[in-house]
Amino acid sequence: MKKSKHIGAYGLILDKDKIVLINKVGGPYNGKLDLPGGTIEFGETPEHALVRELEEEVGIKVTDFTLFDGNSIYKEWSYKDYEEQLHHLGFFYKINKYENEIQSNITITEVNDDSLGAQFYNINELSKDNLSDIAILEIEKLGYKLK
Repeated sequence: MKKSKHIGAYGLILDKDKIVLINKVGGPYNGKLDLPGGTIEFGETPEHALVRELEEEVGIKVTDFTLFDGNSIYKEWSYKDYEEQLHHLGFFYKINKYENEIQSNITITEVNDDSLGAQFYNINELSKDNLSDIAILEIEKLGYKLK
C-alpha cells in the first residue's frame, strides 16, 4: 500500500450558519463536499496557496484572511487496484473578505482538477456521510455538532 502525505491550505468561508464547500471530484474525497483549497506547491507559502486555490476552485479573489487552525488526519482509501495510506496536513484560514461571486459551476481543467464548483451550505443540515474528513474536523472545531 502506498504511503503519502498531502499538505494543503484551505479556506473557511462563513456566513452565519452557512459555509462554502466544493463538490469534490477525484481522490480520496471523490463525491464528497470538501473545504475549498489544496496543495501547497514547491516554494509556495500556505497563504499564497490559499489565495491561488480559492481562485481556481471557487472563482473568488481572497483579500483578507486569518489563520484558524493547523491540523491533520490519517486516512486509508482505495480506488480499483490503487490503495493509499494518506496523512493529510492542513492550514485552515477564516476568509474575512473576498471579491467576485462564488462560482457554483466550474469546469475541470489542468489548473482546477478536483472542484466542480462551490456554494453555501447550511451547516446544521450537513451530514458527516457527505463530507470529507478535513471538512468534518474543521466544522466541528468551529463548534458545530454534525449528524
